[in-house]
Amino acid sequence: MTASTQTKIVVCPTCGGDSIYAPSNEFRPFCSVRCKNIDLGAWASEDFRMATDAPSEDQITDDPDLLQFKQ
Repeated sequence: MTASTQTKIVVCPTCGGDSIYAPSNEFRPFCSVRCKNIDLGAWASEDFRMATDAPSEDQITDDPDLLQFKQ
């Protein structure tokens, strides 16, 4: 295999630009340190969250010493 067939171009998750997905790109899958840091900042500020459903009434306990949800 030649070097050109081993180079994989992916979409940068932050800016949408081209990013080289290879050991030579220390920021992969990002295209630059800037995009990597933007993504890290989003995680640190909790911009990436998983949606959850509120607990049902029978799962909530009134005792403050116990966990919020019954086991």
